Amino acid sequence: MSVPRIHLEQVCKSYHADGRGPLVLDHVEATIASGEFVVIIGRSGSGKSTLLNLIGAIDVPTAGEVHIDGVTLGSLDETGRALLRRRKLGFVFQFFNLIPTLTVAENLLLPLELNGCTGAEASMRVAELLAETELSGIEERFPEELAGGEQQRVAIARALVHGPEIVLADEPTGNLDLETATAVVAVLDRLCRGGGRTLVMATHSHEVIGLADRVLAIRAGRLVEVPR
Repeated sequence: MSVPRIHLEQVCKSYHADGRGPLVLDHVEATIASGEFVVIIGRSGSGKSTLLNLIGAIDVPTAGEVHIDGVTLGSLDETGRALLRRRKLGFVFQFFNLIPTLTVAENLLLPLELNGCTGAEASMRVAELLAETELSGIEERFPEELAGGEQQRVAIARALVHGPEIVLADEPTGNLDLETATAVVAVLDRLCRGGGRTLVMATHSHEVIGLADRVLAIRAGRLVEVPR
């Protein structure tokens, strides 16, 4: 039996100092397989971003365990979690989070350099990802010179450039108009499925929900599967 790509085991999260306050996430259970596209829905403040942060080893649960490829995140120190994020995970955010003082190429080179990939190999990988996201020719431009949809595609390229096995996307279309959002999600879906990557996306977009393999809803702190 293969090990799940992501497994959440009785995960609880409270932001109260002693962990005894109201639970944002209450004994959440979930298993996500390699290559799946799973959408997380829920009202604003329901815990969607919190859940992604726990899966992404950005935050730690108050109780329970998060497992990535059989590795229990709670067994890792901060250095171990940082290495896991750097090597296995890619992140896409609502507000792009590109570094404004770096060019497009420099934004993409940064995660490669952190993983020890430099020189011609890194430049080739950047060129490949820009071509795959239909952005060839903008390598030397700065984020502020790009339209919103272009910035988000750069952010997608940056999330994928180091070859992560899991991509976490937090409301990636929330800052875009419908037409641009549809195009951006199509690129993300195509590149993740083409690379056999697991994609977990928090969203309110009904158009995105239609592309997913499964939809999970956060309701009163619990995670439940719902029809698409």
